[in-house]
Amino acid sequence: MRSEQETARAIERYADTVRRLCVIHLKNDADTEDIFQTVFLKYVLSSVSFENDEHEKAWFIRVTLNACKDLLKSFFHSRTVPLEAVLERPAPPSPDHGDVWDAVFSLPQKYRDVVYLHYFEDYTAPQISRILGKNVNTIYTLLTRSKQMLREKLGGEYDYE
Repeated sequence: MRSEQETARAIERYADTVRRLCVIHLKNDADTEDIFQTVFLKYVLSSVSFENDEHEKAWFIRVTLNACKDLLKSFFHSRTVPLEAVLERPAPPSPDHGDVWDAVFSLPQKYRDVVYLHYFEDYTAPQISRILGKNVNTIYTLLTRSKQMLREKLGGEYDYE
């Protein structure tokens, strides 16, 4: 079990990353908070020894992605309906992120992951490859295709290079 100081440092360092990954995957504040707590609880209870800060960050990303996927596959999640759908109101727009963020949200999951890790977390394709457990060339292909999709969605008004 980790100390209170270690946990506080990790939360300060990785809270934004974990929250953003959750929001991208789950698109729901309540589920985001649940997964956020789950990830940091796993950290507190984990006995994993990290080689460096990058290894620790990669661990948080991998655990967050897995927790999101587990929630999305769960029986409970597949049998619930968002409150907005029940009230027949559209979901509120994402705060302070604009058209680009909305376009990224609309991408299929496999593209969303690589776009987020590359553009928001500044990982290279080889690093993303190791984090996601995919071939480097697959990551390059996903990045290229996602750029094309974003160009189409945004009408070419942004440059992704």
